[in-house]
Amino acid sequence: MSKSEYLKLADVVAAEIASGKLRPGDRLPPQRSFAYKRGIAVSTASRVYAELLRRGLVVGEVGRGTFVSGEARRGIAAPGEPRGIRIDLEFNYPMLPEQTALIAKSLRGLEQPAALDVALRQGTSIGTPVMRSVAAAHLSKGTWSVDADQLVFTGNGRQSIAAVLAALVPTGGRCGVEALTYPFIKGIASRLGISLVPLAMDEEGMRPDAVQKAHHEAHLSAIYVQPSIQNPLGMTMTSARRIDLLRVVDELGLPVIEDNVYAFLDDEPPLAALAPDTCIVIDSLSKMVAPGLTLGFIVPPHRMRESVMASVRSGGWTASGYAFAAAERLMGDGTAAELAKLKRTDAHARQKLAAECLSGFDIQSHAGCYHLWLTLPTHWRSQSFVAAAARRDIALTPSTTFAVTPGHAPNAVRLALAAPAMDQLEVGLRTLARMLDAEEVDFDSTE
Repeated sequence: MSKSEYLKLADVVAAEIASGKLRPGDRLPPQRSFAYKRGIAVSTASRVYAELLRRGLVVGEVGRGTFVSGEARRGIAAPGEPRGIRIDLEFNYPMLPEQTALIAKSLRGLEQPAALDVALRQGTSIGTPVMRSVAAAHLSKGTWSVDADQLVFTGNGRQSIAAVLAALVPTGGRCGVEALTYPFIKGIASRLGISLVPLAMDEEGMRPDAVQKAHHEAHLSAIYVQPSIQNPLGMTMTSARRIDLLRVVDELGLPVIEDNVYAFLDDEPPLAALAPDTCIVIDSLSKMVAPGLTLGFIVPPHRMRESVMASVRSGGWTASGYAFAAAERLMGDGTAAELAKLKRTDAHARQKLAAECLSGFDIQSHAGCYHLWLTLPTHWRSQSFVAAAARRDIALTPSTTFAVTPGHAPNAVRLALAAPAMDQLEVGLRTLARMLDAEEVDFDSTE
């Protein structure tokens, strides 16, 4: 069959999805059955399914089959925006009852004309000497000490990722990432014309042998990794794994983009403490402080700083003067550190509650983490479980959101524990536990 003919078949299925004849969650027939019904070869059916996966119209779940995606009309797969659902276990921005008062106290006086005059001026990619000094002290951790003259700033963590990717990976280049990873990097990479190469993981995190294999098969320009409180799995790399991974990337000459956004919940210093000339650390204030009052940090080796600064400027990712002024106060007077301490205590309490409510089910996380990974029983599949939970006013994130390779998502969901009040969180978790004990057919769309 010619290329145009198999694409026409993919267009037929796409039209059935667009018209509603095939709805999100519907299972497509096995490829052999599809081929027999259409009078085509099985190899051609495989090409049709691959094209549907490429377009984001369907998702594959390992051992389960191929299903029409709930993201079919949204293009690049990525989380949406908070929807005001009653129990939000999808978005992970911790907001403590006492934090608004703490932040207000820290920012007191910023509304005064003299202070506001400075805050309303245009920011730069490197801030001021005072800002760099305050940020360097705030970011330094354990054996890792940040040189103030290393720092580059952006508006938030996502902009930091975009700026570093653009600086390190050329258009058409490849970046290695964990096979299950922070979902927004997929959209960022797509818009920059960068291909993401999924790297196998185990219980300790990214596997060094997977980095070697991927680099030899398809040259990588960099790797992106979350060594502390990995999203979505919640794991933190062991010391031995960190050493092994850094040895391999050093041998291959690969720079490491290290996402440290959740690391305030853990005691481990970043990989950069062991390999300061190899790692570029990314961080922000969105989780530690608040999503509406944030600043992005990039800590590159000195030799990379100029290219990162140029990337920030050309991408339009420079932070506002007000963000600099607010962040300088929050970090300088200890408010950010106090919020981090309070949120670590809060995260432990939420994980303890989740462990109690979901006892007996297959969960993976970290004792001080704000999310967990729930592997579903065999009688459930990810997309259907998310849909059934939504009908109970509970928002979850399916595994497909985090999978780099379409069609290779495990049968699991991520639960974000940060947003609900504790009583709401308990209601949501106990509702999910009852659902897990039931059969999927008991929760179909007709109920």
